[in-house]
Amino acid sequence: MKHIISVLVENKFGSLNRVASMFSARGFNLESISIGETEDTEISRMTIVTRGDDQIISQVLKQLNRLVDTIKVTDLTRQPHVERELLLMTLKLSKTTQHEIFELINVFKGKVVDIKQKSITIEVIGSPDKINTTIDIFRPYGIRELARSGAVAIHRGES
Repeated sequence: MKHIISVLVENKFGSLNRVASMFSARGFNLESISIGETEDTEISRMTIVTRGDDQIISQVLKQLNRLVDTIKVTDLTRQPHVERELLLMTLKLSKTTQHEIFELINVFKGKVVDIKQKSITIEVIGSPDKINTTIDIFRPYGIRELARSGAVAIHRGES
Protein backbone atom coordinates (compact mmCIF):
# COMPACT_ATOMS: atom_id res chain seq x y z
CA MET A 1 0.00 0.00 0.00
CA LYS A 2 1.16 3.55 -0.77
CA HIS A 3 2.02 5.69 2.27
CA ILE A 4 2.65 9.43 2.52
CA ILE A 5 4.99 10.27 5.39
CA SER A 6 5.71 13.78 6.62
CA VAL A 7 9.02 14.24 8.43
CA LEU A 8 10.04 17.44 10.19
CA VAL A 9 13.83 17.71 10.44
CA GLU A 10 16.34 20.27 11.59
CA ASN A 11 17.34 22.31 8.56
CA LYS A 12 20.94 21.08 8.52
CA PHE A 13 23.36 19.89 5.89
CA GLY A 14 23.04 16.14 5.24
CA SER A 15 19.47 15.56 6.50
CA LEU A 16 18.19 14.49 3.07
CA ASN A 17 21.21 12.26 2.53
CA ARG A 18 20.67 10.47 5.86
CA VAL A 19 17.04 9.70 4.96
CA ALA A 20 17.89 8.49 1.45
CA SER A 21 20.76 6.37 2.82
CA MET A 22 18.47 4.83 5.45
CA PHE A 23 15.98 3.79 2.75
CA SER A 24 18.76 2.38 0.58
CA ALA A 25 20.53 0.50 3.38
CA ARG A 26 17.33 -1.14 4.60
CA GLY A 27 16.00 -1.92 1.11
CA PHE A 28 12.86 0.18 1.57
CA ASN A 29 11.10 1.44 -1.56
CA LEU A 30 11.34 5.22 -1.97
CA GLU A 31 8.90 6.42 -4.67
CA SER A 32 9.47 10.14 -4.15
CA ILE A 33 10.90 12.56 -1.67
CA SER A 34 10.42 16.33 -1.52
CA ILE A 35 11.98 18.69 0.99
CA GLY A 36 11.71 22.39 1.76
CA GLU A 37 11.74 24.91 4.57
CA THR A 38 8.68 25.31 6.78
CA GLU A 39 7.32 28.50 8.32
CA ASP A 40 10.36 28.20 10.65
CA THR A 41 13.60 28.54 8.65
CA GLU A 42 15.35 26.24 11.15
CA ILE A 43 13.03 23.34 10.21
CA SER A 44 12.44 21.53 6.91
CA ARG A 45 9.53 19.28 5.94
CA MET A 46 10.18 16.12 3.95
CA THR A 47 7.29 14.46 2.17
CA ILE A 48 8.13 10.83 1.48
CA VAL A 49 6.05 8.50 -0.67
CA THR A 50 6.78 4.82 -0.12
CA ARG A 51 5.02 1.47 -0.47
CA GLY A 52 4.86 -1.45 1.90
CA ASP A 53 2.74 -3.55 4.19
CA ASP A 54 2.03 -2.49 7.78
CA GLN A 55 5.18 -4.20 9.11
CA ILE A 56 7.48 -2.46 6.61
CA ILE A 57 5.87 0.95 7.18
CA SER A 58 6.21 0.45 10.94
CA GLN A 59 9.94 -0.17 10.43
CA VAL A 60 10.26 2.88 8.16
CA LEU A 61 8.61 5.10 10.80
CA LYS A 62 10.83 3.72 13.58
CA GLN A 63 14.00 4.19 11.52
CA LEU A 64 13.03 7.75 10.55
CA ASN A 65 12.43 8.60 14.22
CA ARG A 66 15.94 7.34 15.07
CA LEU A 67 17.72 9.68 12.67
CA VAL A 68 19.70 12.46 14.35
CA ASP A 69 17.98 15.52 12.84
CA THR A 70 14.40 14.17 13.06
CA ILE A 71 11.91 16.28 15.02
CA LYS A 72 8.58 14.59 14.13
CA VAL A 73 7.41 11.76 11.85
CA THR A 74 3.75 11.48 10.76
CA ASP A 75 2.13 8.93 8.46
CA LEU A 76 -0.50 11.07 6.71
CA THR A 77 -1.98 8.18 4.73
CA ARG A 78 -5.08 7.64 6.88
CA GLN A 79 -5.32 11.22 8.16
CA PRO A 80 -7.05 14.17 6.50
CA HIS A 81 -4.40 15.80 4.32
CA VAL A 82 -3.83 17.83 1.18
CA GLU A 83 -1.43 16.35 -1.39
CA ARG A 84 -0.14 18.01 -4.56
CA GLU A 85 2.43 17.46 -7.29
CA LEU A 86 3.88 19.77 -9.92
CA LEU A 87 4.21 18.61 -13.53
CA LEU A 88 6.28 20.38 -16.15
CA MET A 89 5.81 18.92 -19.62
CA THR A 90 7.07 19.94 -23.05
CA LEU A 91 4.91 18.86 -25.99
CA LYS A 92 5.31 18.91 -29.74
CA LEU A 93 3.27 21.75 -31.19
CA SER A 94 1.89 22.10 -34.71
CA LYS A 95 -0.83 24.16 -36.33
CA THR A 96 -3.06 21.07 -36.53
CA THR A 97 -2.80 20.24 -32.80
CA GLN A 98 -2.42 23.72 -31.32
CA HIS A 99 -6.14 24.38 -30.73
CA GLU A 100 -6.75 20.98 -29.08
CA ILE A 101 -3.68 21.33 -26.86
CA PHE A 102 -4.78 24.76 -25.61
CA GLU A 103 -8.27 23.44 -24.88
CA LEU A 104 -6.82 20.54 -22.86
CA ILE A 105 -4.52 22.89 -20.95
CA ASN A 106 -7.64 24.79 -19.87
CA VAL A 107 -9.47 21.57 -18.93
CA PHE A 108 -6.60 20.60 -16.60
CA LYS A 109 -6.28 24.20 -15.30
CA GLY A 110 -2.70 24.23 -16.53
CA LYS A 111 -0.50 27.17 -17.45
CA VAL A 112 1.71 27.76 -20.45
CA VAL A 113 5.20 28.53 -19.13
CA ASP A 114 7.09 28.53 -22.45
CA ILE A 115 6.09 28.43 -26.10
CA LYS A 116 8.11 28.19 -29.28
CA GLN A 117 7.07 27.51 -32.88
CA LYS A 118 7.38 23.73 -32.55
CA SER A 119 6.95 23.14 -28.81
CA ILE A 120 5.02 24.23 -25.75
CA THR A 121 5.88 23.74 -22.07
CA ILE A 122 3.02 23.55 -19.60
CA GLU A 123 2.67 23.45 -15.83
CA VAL A 124 -0.04 21.47 -14.08
CA ILE A 125 -0.52 21.26 -10.32
CA GLY A 126 -2.75 18.68 -8.69
CA SER A 127 -3.18 15.33 -7.04
CA PRO A 128 -1.06 12.42 -8.29
CA ASP A 129 -4.18 11.05 -10.05
CA LYS A 130 -4.67 14.34 -11.89
CA ILE A 131 -1.00 14.40 -12.90
CA ASN A 132 -1.17 10.80 -14.17
CA THR A 133 -4.34 11.56 -16.14
CA THR A 134 -2.78 14.70 -17.62
CA ILE A 135 0.21 12.72 -18.85
CA ASP A 136 -2.02 10.01 -20.33
CA ILE A 137 -4.22 12.52 -22.16
CA PHE A 138 -1.29 14.50 -23.61
CA ARG A 139 0.81 11.44 -24.60
CA PRO A 140 -0.75 11.15 -28.11
CA TYR A 141 0.32 14.75 -28.86
CA GLY A 142 3.99 13.87 -28.41
CA ILE A 143 5.66 14.46 -25.06
CA ARG A 144 9.21 15.70 -25.62
CA GLU A 145 10.18 16.04 -21.97
CA LEU A 146 8.51 15.58 -18.61
CA ALA A 147 9.44 16.37 -14.99
CA ARG A 148 7.41 15.68 -11.83
CA SER A 149 8.11 17.12 -8.42
CA GLY A 150 6.92 14.19 -6.35
CA ALA A 151 4.26 14.64 -3.72
CA VAL A 152 4.11 17.45 -1.19
CA ALA A 153 1.57 16.92 1.58
CA ILE A 154 0.35 18.59 4.76
CA HIS A 155 -2.40 18.02 7.36
CA ARG A 156 -5.74 19.56 6.48
CA GLY A 157 -6.48 22.74 8.40
CA GLU A 158 -8.81 22.85 11.37
CA SER A 159 -12.51 23.66 10.84
